[in-house]
Amino acid sequence: MSPFKGQTGLKRILNASGYSLDGLRAAFTGEAAFRQLVLLNAILIPLSFFLNVSRVERALLIAVCLLALIVELLNSAVEAAIDRISLELHPLSKNAKDMGSAAQLVALSMIALVWAVILL
Repeated sequence: MSPFKGQTGLKRILNASGYSLDGLRAAFTGEAAFRQLVLLNAILIPLSFFLNVSRVERALLIAVCLLALIVELLNSAVEAAIDRISLELHPLSKNAKDMGSAAQLVALSMIALVWAVILL
């Protein structure tokens, strides 16, 4: 068992919730891309409820929007970890950051594709 592991039970859940809120706060205050995605979600998710689509289609419209937020959080985490290790330019660091960016491009493309397929 790792000495770095914390509490168990309800205490662990409360701690984990606090860490998650800290992560969301850090992303919102420190990452412009995350704030832009939050704005996009604040527009698209409510819009999905005004569209004449099925429940499954609405769920897909919302899911791809939330997926882009998840990908941005993971991308930002990768970038922070790479920067923590070293700010020195290194091909592997560049690859890691570029792959995170590519993942976000795919997630944003999914939003465009799913919304276009459902609405057109």
